[in-house]
Amino acid sequence: MKILFFIAALSLLALTLPLAIASDPSPLQDFCVGVNSPAAGVFVNGKFCKDPRAVSGDDFFFSGLNRAGNTNNGVGSNVTAVNVNNLGGLNTLGISLVRIDYGPNGQNPPHTHPRATEVLVVQQGTLLVGFISSNQDGNRLFAKTLNVGDVFVFPVGLIHFQFNLGQTPAVAIAALSSQNPGVITVANSIFGSSPDIDANVLARAFQMDVNAVRNLQGRF
Repeated sequence: MKILFFIAALSLLALTLPLAIASDPSPLQDFCVGVNSPAAGVFVNGKFCKDPRAVSGDDFFFSGLNRAGNTNNGVGSNVTAVNVNNLGGLNTLGISLVRIDYGPNGQNPPHTHPRATEVLVVQQGTLLVGFISSNQDGNRLFAKTLNVGDVFVFPVGLIHFQFNLGQTPAVAIAALSSQNPGVITVANSIFGSSPDIDANVLARAFQMDVNAVRNLQGRF
C-alpha cells in the first residue's frame, strides 16, 4: 500500500513539475498592450539580433565612463548609463551599469528601478544611502554611510536614494540586474505627471494644503 501511495505521489509530481518551473520572463518595458497583428504594433525596448558573422569586439565595447557627468542641475547629480541602448552586446544578458556623479551636497533623489536590483560601490567621496521596505514590511528605512570601496545593495523595485555628505564631488559605480532596468523618480512622477494628478488627490494623500501641491506641480 505504501509503495502504491509513493508511486501515485511521484506520478502527480511529474505531472505538475513542468507547470511549477515555468514562468514568464521579466518585462523590458513599463507595459506592452497585446495586438492581434504585428502590423498594428511597434517594437518597444527589444532588439533584433545582429548577424553573428558581422559581430566584432566593438559590439561589446563602451568608452567614456571615465568622464565626469555634469552635476549643475536641481538635484546636483548626473547618471551616465551603459545599457542595451548604447552597448548592443548587452542584449539578452540581463545586466547594465551606471556611473553616478554627485556635486557637493548633491543627491540621486528617491527613485525605484522596476526591473532591477542595484549594487553600488563608492569610488570617491562619502555617501549616505538607503532604501525603504514595502508597506507590508512597515516602510522601514535601511540606511548606511558609505566611504570609498564600500558596497550597498538596493533590492528590486524598492525606493532608494544616495546623498553626498561632503563638500567635494563624489562618484559611484552601480551594476543593475537588467539590460533595461527602468527608473521612476518619485517626486517627478507624482508632481510632474502629464497630465497632472488632481491636486486634491495629492493634498489628501500627502496631508498637505492643496495650494502647496499646486506649487510643487508647477516646479516639476
